[in-house]
Amino acid sequence: MERGVRNQSIMKFREMRGFDFSKTHINFIKVISDDKKRLFSNFLSLSTLQAANYIFPLITLPYLVRVLGPEKFGLIAFAQAFIMYFNILTDYGFNLSATREIAIHRENKDKVSEIFSSVMLIKFGLLLLSFIIMSAIVFSFEKFKRDWLIYYLTFGMVVGQTLFPVWFFQGMERMKYITFLNILAKLIFTLAIFAFVRQASDYIYVPLINSLGFIVAGVLALWIIFKDFNIKFYFTGLEKLKYQLKEGWHIFVSTIGINMYKMNSVLVLGIFSDNTTVGYFSIAKRLMDTINSLNSIISQSIYPYTARQIPRGTANSFLRKIGIIIALYTSIIGFMLIFFSDFITKILAGQSLYQTSLSIKLLALVPLVIGVNVPAVHILLGKRKDFLFTRAVILGGFLDLLLNFMLVPYFSYIGSCISVIVTETFVTLMLYWYALDNICLKYLISLLKGGKYGQEKD
Repeated sequence: MERGVRNQSIMKFREMRGFDFSKTHINFIKVISDDKKRLFSNFLSLSTLQAANYIFPLITLPYLVRVLGPEKFGLIAFAQAFIMYFNILTDYGFNLSATREIAIHRENKDKVSEIFSSVMLIKFGLLLLSFIIMSAIVFSFEKFKRDWLIYYLTFGMVVGQTLFPVWFFQGMERMKYITFLNILAKLIFTLAIFAFVRQASDYIYVPLINSLGFIVAGVLALWIIFKDFNIKFYFTGLEKLKYQLKEGWHIFVSTIGINMYKMNSVLVLGIFSDNTTVGYFSIAKRLMDTINSLNSIISQSIYPYTARQIPRGTANSFLRKIGIIIALYTSIIGFMLIFFSDFITKILAGQSLYQTSLSIKLLALVPLVIGVNVPAVHILLGKRKDFLFTRAVILGGFLDLLLNFMLVPYFSYIGSCISVIVTETFVTLMLYWYALDNICLKYLISLLKGGKYGQEKD
């Protein structure tokens, strides 16, 4: 009888509160299921997008090397390395800071419009500043001045990247909207390369076509944002602009550091050697960039998810699994590159190039070193320890710059490879040092033992 009274009390409580335990349980499962579906959809869409960004140009690589020759190919690579610094300036760290802001406020359309408008206004201002700085450099140094047209045509990539708000779609976790259009733009670029670049003198068409591809993708992405998301673009006021500049500052500075040791090798090599040597090294570097893009795909896909989960203390197990997956596939790829570098060089360059093959061997395990720092990066950014992330990569950037100027004049492209290896290893160690130090000893023990930290839920 006592049990019957208890059951009746529970039923009355449910009726009074309008509470249904079974429905609540189903809704809870549905939320988890939706999160996982969205995470997988983001990963698939961003994977396709990043694959298009790297695979389509990789298809044209053997053709361009054969038609243009290592010298002109090296000139194009040098121009892209130079222009990449202006890409950094216009991005200003918004690919992470703005993604985080959009992800947090994505249910509030007015707030999203405010964030979008503020970020785009800043990016347009930085684009103008970039153009002025580039023009001053190009016409101040003979090395740049004699090929001024190629630098201006390559600058179109900066325009396209400015127009392409990847951070918006990442924050909204709706990357599929732009994947198809981006692939279409890359496909047009690839076909145009084969159609218009027929001899060495046609090298000028490569940056032109490449820039047009980026610009088309950017314009189409903006069209989708205004049409499908009903986002308003307006002047938000100086205070909002200052806030976004402050939010992106640490990421911007760290991005400078990251790209210093990503692009310094090509830039410094171009200063101390000829375009042909730059061409040999750039073939290997393009391959490494393609492999590293796999790590970037995973990192960017999970970032909106980890940005929400890390403050709640529920991301430890997830990040540990991601780290193991990255370590496994990058190790396999690395050893394959070491053993088959000569064969890979023939496929990419259409001929045997000792300098390229050796560069591939030396850089083969760099994707592993870069990939395993993904959990550490997410821990630092998720806990808003951006300044520690910034410190690690800035130190790495200066180390790389120092090593390049010390080694490249004496060891040429081999010095570039050594600089990359040492710098990437240093940065990964620093990131884990900071991440583990800032989440206490228990977190370190849980990572090493594969256990849970606190009340973490998988």
